[in-house]
Amino acid sequence: MSQVCVEHREQLGAVLAASPLIPVITVHHLDDAVPLCRALVEGGLKVLEITLRTEFGVEAIRQVREALPEAWVGAGTVTSIAQYRQVESAGAQFVITPGVTEAILDFGVTSKAPLLPGIATASELLMGYGHGYRYFKFFPAEVSGGIPALKAFSGPFPDVVFCPTGGIRQNTAADYLALENVATVGGTWLTPDDAVASKDWARITEIVRASLAGLKAG
Repeated sequence: MSQVCVEHREQLGAVLAASPLIPVITVHHLDDAVPLCRALVEGGLKVLEITLRTEFGVEAIRQVREALPEAWVGAGTVTSIAQYRQVESAGAQFVITPGVTEAILDFGVTSKAPLLPGIATASELLMGYGHGYRYFKFFPAEVSGGIPALKAFSGPFPDVVFCPTGGIRQNTAADYLALENVATVGGTWLTPDDAVASKDWARITEIVRASLAGLKAG
């Protein structure tokens, strides 16, 4: 079985350490991609997860990578090796999946863009662990047990670090980040649909600033 290389682990560690919050970004109009991501970066975020939930995801990654070289830009909601190859070609610096398969885990070992596999159970975690993965997305976090589940994982897997995503809100992010095995938290509250639809980029920047300030205050 192929194993994740040290370089991949170090790169993922650097990504997760770069920002306590990772916005889960869904691009419905390609023209919104760069100004939306710029608003997030101006608010203080250094890591951007652009999902493939719409047809514009791959091209959005390409454009944002070019426009915002100071940010880590990755691909989320990658569910196949074909998509993995597409986002690699677009310049994604990391890849996040909502779940795991042996095929995707194997491909992630050899990919240029390191993989953050999505897991919800100990069995899925063991699949990734066997390939050498030590960083995981915990998804969907709230309905999969939330903070108690992450505390339980820390016993048998003391060297595993998580990015919980799914159902987390601005007022609960700090509780997750207080756990020793959580490096960063993903969320959609940073990009509310109404603000994106009205192109209110200033509001998004303020949401980010308030969210980061709340973490420090906590």
